[in-house]
Amino acid sequence: MMTAVDVRGVTKRYRRYQHRRQFATLKSALIRGSLTSDLSPEESFTAVNDVSLTVPAGAAIGIIGRNGSGKSTLLKLVAGITKPTIGEVKVNGRISALIELGAGFHPEISGRENVFINGVMLGLTKHEVAQRFDEIVAFAELEEFIDAPVKNYSSGMYTRLGFAVAVHVDPDILIVDEVLAVGDQGFSLKCLDKFSEFKRRGKTILLVTHGLGTVQQFCDEALWLDHGATRGVGDPTRVVHAYLEDVARAEEKLLTESDRRKQEATIAKGTAVAANDAPRPLDLTDSEPPEDMFRASEGRWGSREASIVTVNLEGDNGPAHVFRTGEQMTVRMKVEVAEALNDFVFGVSIFNAEGVCCYGTNTELEDLRPETMVGDGEVTFVIDSLDLVGGVYKLDVAVHDRHGRPYDYHRLLYTFRVNSPTQDAGFYRPRHRWGFSPNIRFRPPVSDRTP
Repeated sequence: MMTAVDVRGVTKRYRRYQHRRQFATLKSALIRGSLTSDLSPEESFTAVNDVSLTVPAGAAIGIIGRNGSGKSTLLKLVAGITKPTIGEVKVNGRISALIELGAGFHPEISGRENVFINGVMLGLTKHEVAQRFDEIVAFAELEEFIDAPVKNYSSGMYTRLGFAVAVHVDPDILIVDEVLAVGDQGFSLKCLDKFSEFKRRGKTILLVTHGLGTVQQFCDEALWLDHGATRGVGDPTRVVHAYLEDVARAEEKLLTESDRRKQEATIAKGTAVAANDAPRPLDLTDSEPPEDMFRASEGRWGSREASIVTVNLEGDNGPAHVFRTGEQMTVRMKVEVAEALNDFVFGVSIFNAEGVCCYGTNTELEDLRPETMVGDGEVTFVIDSLDLVGGVYKLDVAVHDRHGRPYDYHRLLYTFRVNSPTQDAGFYRPRHRWGFSPNIRFRPPVSDRTP
């Protein structure tokens, strides 16, 4: 099978621009013989580090990774926009690169004139551009504005025209960098239809996107870049799954550290914010909570006749701050009392990122009558199936008496994320299923879809 793109051991370094000048004159730079290779590690930045990739003709490759991982730099190397510091890039066929849509447009001239200029820049003759002009304008949906200066275009109009010109050049290799993240939903679907058409015609596609579902459904292989280096390459479902697990681990670490800092600050200062009030110092021996507890900002208050010493969130595999929809979540609280109590209630509430209470309950509501609490103990609250839609949530935990007077109330001090394979609305995802008569058909879902 013919190879369309062959990337061999490619490294791309850039010089860091510091306050002091690296070279006093152009002559001194030329005498040194290199602008980057002789720089010390702190004076250079490696955007792509020893990456190799072979792309067969007609294949669609999805490139994924965090921002700053080298995805766009790799595409620029393949497109010939920049040259590698080390390594070699070979390309067989005509390239059309959608890296910066409309980057070659002149703002002062009309869309019509820009179409001809860009078409010629991408390798067409003026006659070929004229033959495809009506199709380009119709695809961009700019019939009414094609003779207006481009500077008057909205960002969406700009994007549509740039995409339309690039795909109608009829390249052998199409390079796309996050074009699906720009523009409306209708345009994104039109882009995907065009990509599918290219695949049917045996064209090669390199696609950078954060739309992991698109990579799994559309691409033949996936390449995962991390800090410029290859972390995984191969089957899209496998690579995307590994990438999501890595993202979850990083977020788990971030949320754990964030919660730790909030709890330490709250314990040290004892602060809370009542609704419509500025932050105020709060005496942790004060039994008076904010006037509207559900609208209070993060904090901690109570008489401390009973204390919640630690709170840990656990998933199926131990301590966790990142969960999947439907996974079990356990809230584990270590509690202590200085003197025996016979009046106590434990409560838990879940809030979404907008501060809306998704769910709240306590032992009193569930008809658990207190009898006695002595010394140190443990309370667990287990949600067998966390049926929340994807998003960030906050947790309140509390122990108070049966009249609501708080012994120890922890407000919004614990954060967790729920990941879901679907983009549902709201915050609750009930167990459900669909049914259809035989004349209504859908394509099967992406196999092993990963949240």
